[in-house]
Amino acid sequence: MIFLAQEPDISPEAQESQTNGLTEILSSFKTDNPLEVILRDQFSEWGIPDSLNELTVTGTLIVVSLLIALISYWFARSILLRGVRALIHRSENKWDDMLKEAKVFERLSFFVPVLMLSIVLPSLFSVDSSVAEFVRRVTLAMIVLMGVRVLYSILDGVAGIYRTFDVAQERPIRSFLQVVKIFLGVFAGILIVASLMDESPWGILSGVGAMTAIILLIFKDSILGFVASLQLAAHNIVQIGDWVEIPKYNIDGDVIEISLNTVKVRNFDRTISTVPTYSLMGETLKNWRGMQESGGRRIKRSLAIDMNSVKFLEAKDIEGYKHFTIISDYLDEKLNEIEKHNEELKVNEKVPVNGRRLTNLGTFRRYLKEYLHRHEMINKNMTLLVRYLQPSAKGLPVEIYVFSSDKNWINYEGILADIFDHILAAVPEFDLRVFQVPSDKNGGWVET
Repeated sequence: MIFLAQEPDISPEAQESQTNGLTEILSSFKTDNPLEVILRDQFSEWGIPDSLNELTVTGTLIVVSLLIALISYWFARSILLRGVRALIHRSENKWDDMLKEAKVFERLSFFVPVLMLSIVLPSLFSVDSSVAEFVRRVTLAMIVLMGVRVLYSILDGVAGIYRTFDVAQERPIRSFLQVVKIFLGVFAGILIVASLMDESPWGILSGVGAMTAIILLIFKDSILGFVASLQLAAHNIVQIGDWVEIPKYNIDGDVIEISLNTVKVRNFDRTISTVPTYSLMGETLKNWRGMQESGGRRIKRSLAIDMNSVKFLEAKDIEGYKHFTIISDYLDEKLNEIEKHNEELKVNEKVPVNGRRLTNLGTFRRYLKEYLHRHEMINKNMTLLVRYLQPSAKGLPVEIYVFSSDKNWINYEGILADIFDHILAAVPEFDLRVFQVPSDKNGGWVET
């Protein structure tokens, strides 16, 4: 015989009672924050409706969080930061001054309120509170943001410390630090997005990989500039302080900054020119560093002589030139040499073109050479040359090719001017004329 158990009939009131009991049991497992419970009960006693009670509690906790953040921020800025600045002022080290100028400690002070929020939030909000979850994500994103800003300041401080060394002129690191900043910024951006979305950074990185083409297009100049910076550093093409000329961009001045994307040049007219770093590898560039590192600065100027004033020297002319101290010995030696040569060849000296003879132009060229050789501001260990250039309708150019021992631009121009002042005044003493347009046979101006 089979006995069947019959379920007892349960009234709707009993079912509702069982449901309410289960709800109370489940709610007992929910971990409310004690402060929330206290505030909720207090607001209920004050007569705040249950519909607004939860919203009022949440708003109160947010205000408390903000007050804690503000108090901790004031403490960090007014006490901690001021104390650090006082210690830096008393310190004899220079590196801490550089970090202070880069605002490293100032940005570190922002960590205090953010860290305080991350510490007190679990004590203020329930674990399963949506507000607490949102604030947690924002706080984590702010920690990443503050961290990357501090790292940026540290890199700026490192750049400032590095500039105090002599090697900074030859091997600037600004462009390399900018590359590091770019990588830090991209990495921090990924972490911030991952924190706000509560996702894994690796998942976001996989999505970034699909956008490689767009990233390359956006950072094209930075990538080209980075490669150019490596080449500039490897081949030592340009340094800070170099005098450079770039004809294409009408640039003529001193390099004052080399960064990842640009090179800044202060022109001699005091304007600032900026060119892309990678363009230095593909454009004609003249760097005057070799001159600055050598023993002198080149003087290469010519003076046009009227060829109608060139003549053979007579005995009376030679006697007059012997009064020029710097060429008197030369004239004696040269006259003896010419006399022996003409005697050996039995030259008819009644005809001027026969044999060898001195000319006023040749004597003048020797005078210039001796004058430059005795000049105290000319480097005697470098090229010293006085030569004739190709004659033209504008006369015969006599070129001075020497190097001044003083490379300073102002002093150099003064030396050059003194030399040519003397040369221009000495030309008539050799019965020569400087050619100038317009000129007639006698070297005078043509009347118009």
